[in-house]
Formats: sequence, structure tokens, C-alpha cells
Amino acid sequence: MSEIRLMKGNEAIAEAAIRAGCDAYFGYPITPQSEIIEYLAFQEPHKRTGMVLLQAESEIAAINMVYGAAGTGKKAMTSSSSPGISLMQEGISYMAGSELPCLVVNIVRGGPGLGTIQPSQADYFQATKGGGHGDYKLIVLAPSSVQEMADFVPLAFKLAFKYRNPAMILSDGVIGQMMEKVELFDQVPRSTEFDQSWVTTGKTRDRERNILTSLDLDPARFEKHNRHIQEKYRKMQENEVRYEKIDCDDAEYILVAYGSAARICQKTIRLARGEGIKLGLIRPITLYPFPTDEVAKLAEFVKGFMAVELSAGQMVEDVKLAVGKKVNVEFYGRMGGMIPTPVEILDVFKEKFSGG
Repeated sequence: MSEIRLMKGNEAIAEAAIRAGCDAYFGYPITPQSEIIEYLAFQEPHKRTGMVLLQAESEIAAINMVYGAAGTGKKAMTSSSSPGISLMQEGISYMAGSELPCLVVNIVRGGPGLGTIQPSQADYFQATKGGGHGDYKLIVLAPSSVQEMADFVPLAFKLAFKYRNPAMILSDGVIGQMMEKVELFDQVPRSTEFDQSWVTTGKTRDRERNILTSLDLDPARFEKHNRHIQEKYRKMQENEVRYEKIDCDDAEYILVAYGSAARICQKTIRLARGEGIKLGLIRPITLYPFPTDEVAKLAEFVKGFMAVELSAGQMVEDVKLAVGKKVNVEFYGRMGGMIPTPVEILDVFKEKFSGG
């Protein structure tokens, strides 16, 4: 039977990792996500499921440990916060190029640089546009509740293995640190339920040996490999788009927000409705693949959009690409760890669309 607990978002991710049958976690502490590795250490997952837990000497070491474990077909994961994720980018690119599944969790903090330990959404570009080198994408899930922090762990593993590609849960210090009721799913045994034909097990008696690498010095062959990878991304865009619409059926204007910003915007649209303003919200759940088609459909019926982010404006570019020139797209964002209030967002909306 499922179990209900009061947990922090970071704790929910850690508990979900154990229950999802994660084989190995390699990570390094950094605020505001340190509770993930701390919770795992306290739980002693090797006694519960046999899961390996290791604090690496750095984020660079951690992602390369994930690389090695993923190559053997194991459910491997890591977590960090913005500067630490930046250090992992080379390894993530290698894994995408080698077609290796894994889970990377980023509890975003304010930047650039060391910045602040306060929440931010300024890693959107890095997460969705391929933060390292080369033409690659991550599957990116954006939870807006502690419940989704838990639920998205098994989902991320499922998608990562389905497409043999790294998946990321992109959250921030608001969701990571807040406490909410969570309904935990039952323990899943560590298993090899995913296709294992590609793994490096060392067993080659009945087949050719598997070689997992992102290096190929033959340009024609490597272009063919790249085209294969791009075809995977096309399939993701066809099959894996996820989003939530709130009060969009009769809306005249739409807010677009994800994660903690979407939670705030839900209150904003209630306040707006109370004033007779028909405001709706679309919340992208997959930031990649982005719900481009759904935003484009909404643009046929509304007067305008406003993207709300904890950044200088990143997701808004994807909104503009989806909308085109059909209607106006505005933006409102806060930076440096500052969080807007619902009333603040509504006031900005009124100002920007006062002539609408």
C-alpha cells in the first residue's frame, strides 16, 4: 500500500529514488539540494535495496561515475545545484553521445557565478538547449509540487531508458525546501526490466561485444550517428510532451509558467478571475520537449500571453517561437533569488495589457 508522509521536496526525490529501484547515486553536496544526499545517507539504502551511495570528490567525478554505472545498464543518478551542474556538462554531453540513460537532478539557485543559494529558474537554457557541447538534448521534467518531485523520479528513469538518453528533473530551492504531504509509491525491486542488449556486461559468448563511446573519427559514420540521435529527439517531441492547462477554455489571456512560478501564477489567475479578467495558465511539465503545438493552438483564441519566470527571460523565447506573430507575448521575471507575489504578477499583467 502507498504511504503518506510530510516531506521536503529534496527528501521526496531521495526517497523516490530508493523506491524506484535506483541502483546507484553519486553526488556532491551543494545548497540548496544537499538534503538529497543527506537523506540517502541517513536511510542507508544499501541495507534497504542494495543501492550504492557514494559522495564523490567533485561534481566532475560524480557524473563520470554515473557514466560508468549507466554503461552497465544500471539506474544511476546524481543531483546538484547550478554551479555543480555546470561542472557536469562535459560528462552529460558524453552520455548523450554514447546514448546512456541516467537521471540528473538540478535544484536551481541564483546566478550567474556562485550567485546565491536562493531559488532561480535561470538554468532553463542550460537544461533545454544542451548545456554542454554538440547537438544533443536532455529530457527535462519540471515539477511544481513535492508530490511531483517524487512522482517524476520513476518517470524520468522510464523515459531515460526508453530513449537511451539522460533525463533531468529541473526544480529550484522553493520546491526543494518546501514541505508538503506526499503519497509515496510502493517499493520497486532493483531489476533489469529495461532493454539490456546494449550494455557492457563483459559477456560476449553469444554476441559481438558492446562498445559504448561518443568518439568516432570517421565523419560520415559520425554524421549517421548524429542523425540517429536527432531522430530520437523527433520521437520525443511526438510522444512525450506533457503540460497542464488551468482555466484556459474561456481565457482571453494566458500566463505561461513552470515549477514554483506556476504555483504562484495559479493564485494570480484566481485573483484575476475575481476581478472579471479571464486569465488562464499553461504549465509546461516537460520543458523539453516543450508543448509548442499546444501553445500555438491557444494563440488562435486568446489576445496575448505573459511568460512568468524566476529569470531574466529564457522560457519566453520558446513561447514566442510557438506563438509567432499571432498575438503579443510579454514577459515578467524576478532574479537573484527574488520571488514575485501573485498580486505583483497581476499588477504587471494589467500594466502590460492595459490597452487589450
